[in-house]
Amino acid sequence: MPETLVDQEEVPLLWSRVNQKVATLVLAHGAGAPMDSTFMEQITEALVSQRIEVVRFEFLYMAERRVSGKKRPPSPQVQLLDTWKQVIDLVRQSTHAPVAIGGKSMGGRMASLIADECNAAALVCLGYPFYAAGRPERPRIEHLASLQTSTLIIQGERDALGNRETVEQYVLSNQIRIEWISTANHDLKPLKSSGLTHSQSIEKSAASIAHFLASAQA
Repeated sequence: MPETLVDQEEVPLLWSRVNQKVATLVLAHGAGAPMDSTFMEQITEALVSQRIEVVRFEFLYMAERRVSGKKRPPSPQVQLLDTWKQVIDLVRQSTHAPVAIGGKSMGGRMASLIADECNAAALVCLGYPFYAAGRPERPRIEHLASLQTSTLIIQGERDALGNRETVEQYVLSNQIRIEWISTANHDLKPLKSSGLTHSQSIEKSAASIAHFLASAQA
C-alpha cells in the first residue's frame, strides 16, 4: 500500500493513499500503542482495500516515546484535543474531500469529543472505551447522548471497556450506530468458538466502515 510520511509542524501525518477513493478517514491510535501498531497496520490495510484513504498520526506523548524509548502516559485531554484539531486542519489543507475522523479506543474517544465542533463528515470508533477497565459504574457517555455527527462504533461483544450487555443499556444519540463483533475483545479479536478469525473480523469491520462512509457522504 502506498504510504507517505509528511512532517507538518511537529505532527507527522502518515498517508495511505488510494485511487478513486470512497472517503478520507483520519485515524488516531489508542492510549498504549503507536500509529503503526499491529492493529493500526491491519485495519489500515483492510480499509485501503476498500478504497478508503487513511491518514494516521501520533499524539505528542507517543511521538516522544518513539524517540526516547520510554513509555509515557497519555497527555492531558486538552492537549490531545488540540492535536486532533491541528491534524484535522492539516488534512483539510491537503484534500478537497470531506474528512471523517475516528480511531482506536482513546483515539476514537478524543475524536468523538470534537466531531461536532470540527464539523467532521463522519465519526468511526474502533473499540470505544465506554468506561475504564473494571469501572462500568462510571461511564464516559454524557457527550454521546447529544452527538450530532453520523457515527459508527465497531465494538467487541466482550470488550472489557464496553461489553454488549452494559452498553445496550445506555441512551445514546440516534446518530450513533453500533456494530457488534461476536465474542470479540477490545482489539476486535473474537473467540475461536465464534468461527471468525481476527483477520476476518478486521476485514468485516473495514467493509462496514467503507459502506458507512459511502452512505454518510451520499
